[in-house]
Amino acid sequence: MQPPARRRVAVTGLGAVTPVGNTREEFWRRLVAGESGIAPITAFDAADFITRIAGEVKDFKPEELIGRKEARRMDRFTQFAFVAAREAIEDAKLPDDAEFKQRVGGVIGTGIGGIITFWLNSDKANENGTWSKVTPFFIPMLMANAAPAHISMAYGYRGPFFAAASACASANDAICTAYNAVAYGDAIAMITGGSEATVSPLAIGGFSSMRAMSTRNDDPARASRPFDRERDGFVLGEGAGILVLEEYEHARKRGARIYCEVLGYGQSSDAYDLVAPDPDGKGVRLAFARAFESARIGPEDVDYINAHGTSTPMGDPAESKAIETTFGEHAFRIGVSSTKSMHGHALGAAGGIEGVATVLSVHLDVMPPTTNYEFPDPECRLDYVPNVARSAPIRVALSNSFGFGGHNSVIVFGKAR
Repeated sequence: MQPPARRRVAVTGLGAVTPVGNTREEFWRRLVAGESGIAPITAFDAADFITRIAGEVKDFKPEELIGRKEARRMDRFTQFAFVAAREAIEDAKLPDDAEFKQRVGGVIGTGIGGIITFWLNSDKANENGTWSKVTPFFIPMLMANAAPAHISMAYGYRGPFFAAASACASANDAICTAYNAVAYGDAIAMITGGSEATVSPLAIGGFSSMRAMSTRNDDPARASRPFDRERDGFVLGEGAGILVLEEYEHARKRGARIYCEVLGYGQSSDAYDLVAPDPDGKGVRLAFARAFESARIGPEDVDYINAHGTSTPMGDPAESKAIETTFGEHAFRIGVSSTKSMHGHALGAAGGIEGVATVLSVHLDVMPPTTNYEFPDPECRLDYVPNVARSAPIRVALSNSFGFGGHNSVIVFGKAR
């Protein structure tokens, strides 16, 4: 039996809610300008924590953006996803007819889901000594699939809608799954990406106990410094990045703007450690190889990589080594940047936010910078687009996301043609 024909997949809509901007335009403008969204934590009193900084979404008013009744029934991560998805859907100008809606689905990644709902309701129960103070919406707000469910209900989309959860690879894995749904005919369009809202005592406390985060509290804007020798851990971020993937010919025939094309993807597992990356990068190299095969390209075709680049002592050298080993001499001709230097690490939303950035990079031929790059690390030898954005032709770009558990996910975006 012949395998089904693979259809081309276009990106026709983008939406973003991030620490550096609550729309895709503001996000991109500030990203290219190298502006930081990292600052002292305001969500709670972090005075007793060893890390007191984060990339928080600012000036986000869910009751105005969503409506008081609906906003109160959503965890913050769902609110982010809903607002970013609305922007992406409006940007794509998707048809509003019933037949089309039957064939629109969505996959939204989140690493943790409604942890803020868990935190606030746990406090209520502990203070009052009774479960009766827990909101009846606790479970629907907490669950990881709340974000895609709300999007489906709001727009009447009846295709497959569900969540993906693979730690910091969640959003990229969601995009991979959405790509397959469009490429092989399960949907005509998919709403995909990731959302996360974890700036809470539980998450900050947990990562602090692991000694995983930066403690550069007196200089928050310079705390996230991927690939820099002086990095001392990641900075927690939050937000959402949503893409509309659409069957290419359908998008072309209806006159949609096509930002770029999704050419393929590669996924793998390290099979090494629950939290530490394989220092030899074997799993990452396997994900690269599978991405090349899926996209039908070679390493020499890649012009830009939006790196996972978390600013951790172990992660950055492992990713750099994997790139060097995979790309050989071409590795030193590729621009490799980490936008986490500006918005922090949004865990399960990282691939969504960085996916929006990578799509715009390909569309506009601009590489965002890695800010705070001051001191070269002999273990990180690539061109990290230091501190200043760069205009350069980008035919093909990769977006990397790697998660606890050894999950590796690489998306391949190509210039629309």
